[in-house]
Amino acid sequence: MHVPFWVWATFVAVLLALLAIDLLAHRRAHVIGFREAAAWTALWVGLGVGFAFVIWAWQGPSAAGEYTAVWLLEKSLSVDNLFVFALIFGYFRVPREYQHRVLFYGVLGALVLRFAFIVAGVALLHAFHAVLYIFGAFLLYTAFKMLRGTGVEVDPARSRSLRLMRKVIPVTDTYEGQRFLLRRNGVLMATPLLAVLVAVETADVLFAVDSVPAALAVTDETFLVYSANALAILGLRSLYFLLSGALDRFHHLGTGLGVILAFIGVKMLLSDVWHIPVSVSLAVIAVVLAASLIWSLVTPRPADGGHDAEEGTGGAVAPGAGGDGSPPVGAVPPPSAGGGPGAAVSPDGEAGRTGADAGAGSVPSAR
Repeated sequence: MHVPFWVWATFVAVLLALLAIDLLAHRRAHVIGFREAAAWTALWVGLGVGFAFVIWAWQGPSAAGEYTAVWLLEKSLSVDNLFVFALIFGYFRVPREYQHRVLFYGVLGALVLRFAFIVAGVALLHAFHAVLYIFGAFLLYTAFKMLRGTGVEVDPARSRSLRLMRKVIPVTDTYEGQRFLLRRNGVLMATPLLAVLVAVETADVLFAVDSVPAALAVTDETFLVYSANALAILGLRSLYFLLSGALDRFHHLGTGLGVILAFIGVKMLLSDVWHIPVSVSLAVIAVVLAASLIWSLVTPRPADGGHDAEEGTGGAVAPGAGGDGSPPVGAVPPPSAGGGPGAAVSPDGEAGRTGADAGAGSVPSAR
């Protein structure tokens, strides 16, 4: 599939224009309500689905099917990211009106990082065919961990990237509006909001480790994989605010994502023996995702599992999560602050995904 430079340039220009519109629409700090989040979510989903028809008209139904399968795959995996956003926001007690700004720049960074991951992944696949089997085996390993409910959990208190940031630049004890940096007595300082952004970006690097190979199992066309990734990621912010009050209800989502990753892993391992049609991949992803969501809604959540917004992991809705503007006191807590019952490793300690069945991290105490 040949993609002229002007197509790439046009796509990137449209992405930047969409981000600029989003930034202007949310230039004032405010709490994003359900209606606003629903409207933006509908817009982003509409753009993602609509672009499939653009691909169809340009490259035909096969390319459109590959794009749609990757978009739906990335969209389903991105729902799992929302739990980590909630954990990070709850841990740092981020005021609700500042959360969109963090997610905006988090998405901007993710767009750059995902492009680098995708280009590197495609280059590896073309240079070393055996990498296909490594990716497939890794996806099966990740799926096994998710199905067992032992996916990697995020513990901001033990994040090496956050501790490194604090060594490079001093961090203020309180939030300073929506600012990431400021000068105090002539000294450049970071605010806790920058620490939150670092935690979000670090987590996204881990998510890309399994989501990008999964996408490359569907197609190795760089433009299709990146455009699907980008249009799926753009809707993360509004989707977070739309679902923030109901994240704990999706307690079987991790199981569904584990099944999807296992299917994609098997697809990669069998690619030289049996080519699974894109239509089958698309159907499997859609059916498994829908089944896991319906299963979550019709069955009670286990008393000792899931994410509970009322206990400090749902940063967008948790009382005491800084919604009253209270400072986070200790943007980068010392290692002794420790994680909660499920905080096993730091965000940059091991590759993997938290899953809907992951445990909760702790909220830092006042210094």
